Amino acid sequence: MKHCNKFRWLIGILSLAAVVAATVAAVVVYLEKKKKDEEDLEHYLDCSIQ
Repeated sequence: MKHCNKFRWLIGILSLAAVVAATVAAVVVYLEKKKKDEEDLEHYLDCSIQ
């Protein structure tokens, strides 16, 4: 029974680590896309003014 309990804890910790890593990756991708979109918009506005 103890062995099974340790295995469940290990699976739980690994699952939690995977969720945290996926969340961090999603936030980084979102922020990078937002930054690129803002740069593209700024470039477009600069070119349209000239």
